[in-house]
Amino acid sequence: MTTVKATPSRAGTDSGLRAFIVTIYGLYAREVGGWLGISTLIQLMTQLEVDEPAVRSSISRLKRRGILESERVDGRAGYGLSDQARVILDEGDRRIFRRRQGTVEEGWVLAVFSVPEAERQRRHTLRSRLSWLGFGSVGAGVWIAPAHLQAEARDVLQREELADYVDLFESRYLGFAAVENEVAQWWDLAGLDRLYQQFHDDHAPMLQRWESGAGRDHEGRAFADYIRVLTAWRRLPYLDPGLAPELLPGDWSGKRAADLFFALQRRLEAPAHRFVDSVR
Repeated sequence: MTTVKATPSRAGTDSGLRAFIVTIYGLYAREVGGWLGISTLIQLMTQLEVDEPAVRSSISRLKRRGILESERVDGRAGYGLSDQARVILDEGDRRIFRRRQGTVEEGWVLAVFSVPEAERQRRHTLRSRLSWLGFGSVGAGVWIAPAHLQAEARDVLQREELADYVDLFESRYLGFAAVENEVAQWWDLAGLDRLYQQFHDDHAPMLQRWESGAGRDHEGRAFADYIRVLTAWRRLPYLDPGLAPELLPGDWSGKRAADLFFALQRRLEAPAHRFVDSVR
């Protein structure tokens, strides 16, 4: 089973600050060539109550990880997205901003892999990538996902140079237990449901505040709220395989969480963008 653990918000940690920066680059840097000036980024992060030294520290770590690259544009110091980061962010758009849901009729894709003991780190990497793609574990070396994840799985495994260890199969479930009982073993749906419910509980007050008219004309606040909610949301679609509705538990929190995220996106996206345009 792929286990999902609920974790507390890490927005105040260095990893949380890096996540904010990646969200900002994903939303606003790609539309202008993938680059942001460091002064602009510091101004934007100020809206998130992050000071300049913390921004520079997080930028340094993102550079070491190959996400950002130093670059001057028109004499201004700044950072651009690496080619690898652009590919990852483009893939992320398809997950984060769309509601993906499979059907029972589409069947499944199986990933069967074997990694030599001498390359155990590759085994760990492979399991991590399959989990991040939304695969669940059927057994040792056998992972499963709804068929609509097939093309994405092929692309990621090839890009990460893991394809030599994996065979992919199209499959249909033939029995013997009820498939809805089996998926509860292949994925930690209860854990994922808790994460969705936590997201909803954390951010429902934000929507209520905006719907009440509070902060209606405050574009900087809209920006900060949009970055916070998107940063919290964007990991969840990677943990969710997008199972057919009839295979999910009753009262699935994923739908409520998605409804909330997209409602906040509709309300915050435009004023947040206006704020970014005003400072860059």
